[in-house]
Amino acid sequence: MYSITPRSKKIAKENNLTIKPSNDGRHKIDVYKNNKFITAVGALGYGDYPTYLEMEKTKKKPKGYAESRKKLYVIRHEKDLKTLRGKLANLILWS
Repeated sequence: MYSITPRSKKIAKENNLTIKPSNDGRHKIDVYKNNKFITAVGALGYGDYPTYLEMEKTKKKPKGYAESRKKLYVIRHEKDLKTLRGKLANLILWS
């Protein structure tokens, strides 16, 4: 199960969203607004910006690694970023 970072929780709260670990076996996070489920975001098995930042802090990855992965994510998911799920994934897991 994915461990939601404080950074992701803060971003969700700032945007009036609630996030919880997903139980569907495919995603990292379930996103809610006003206690109503919106969507699940973040495929299990793949990295994300907050995780990469933590890796930099613990010296498991070099400084700048998170930013380079973020740029590649945006390029790879350009079409997805136009959908609600893509926007929420970008907001919570990549900003």
